Amino acid sequence: MNLSIIIPAHNEEENITGVINRIESLLDLEYELVVVNDHSTDKTAAVVRELSARFPNLRLVDNPGPKGFANAVKCGFAGSKGELVIPVMGDLCDDLATIPIMAGKIEEGYDVVCGSRYIKGGSRLGGSRLKGSLSAFAGWSLYYLLGIPTHDIANAFKMYRKKVIESINIESKGFEISMELALKAYYAGFKITEVPTVWREREKGKSNFKMFNLVPNYLKFYLWGIRMRIRR
Repeated sequence: MNLSIIIPAHNEEENITGVINRIESLLDLEYELVVVNDHSTDKTAAVVRELSARFPNLRLVDNPGPKGFANAVKCGFAGSKGELVIPVMGDLCDDLATIPIMAGKIEEGYDVVCGSRYIKGGSRLGGSRLKGSLSAFAGWSLYYLLGIPTHDIANAFKMYRKKVIESINIESKGFEISMELALKAYYAGFKITEVPTVWREREKGKSNFKMFNLVPNYLKFYLWGIRMRIRR
């Protein structure tokens, strides 16, 4: 099974080379790298074009829609060629060594494999304690309330069979897309599991995650998931 690694990138010129080099040096899988330039105003696109001369499996695509994480991810999904897809952050926060483990779970028959920071072997290093507390609460509460088999529903670091993505009508505009996809895949009957992973706060560049602006969007899908459970 071939894999499409999707990297949404908005003004990541300081990090994108490190992410791509680490993926290329670490992974022994059949994969393509799709970097989605999300309306960057720095040299992100130029850096990726330069790197594509070294890495033939690397492609740069531009997000033609409005700027934002969800639109960039959807653009990457649409332009991907693999049977499997996984969004990877462009700031080196995701533990890329988790990817082969996720692929192994797909081979076992799972449709969605969630990287979880809040189970044994996983952790969240750095960053806002409030953000961490809220994401952990969302994950653990939905795990118990809904029975969804992940403790970290908000984490974007998830591997999907492409057929899962193609079956979902994606409504999200921002980072809440990770919660939406997991919940809709769960209620559609797809097989989900989780593996531990380590998340690290970015060292360079500026995060685009604005927690208080995004809480209503997360809350929308949190409550949607609960309503679906009640109806069943």
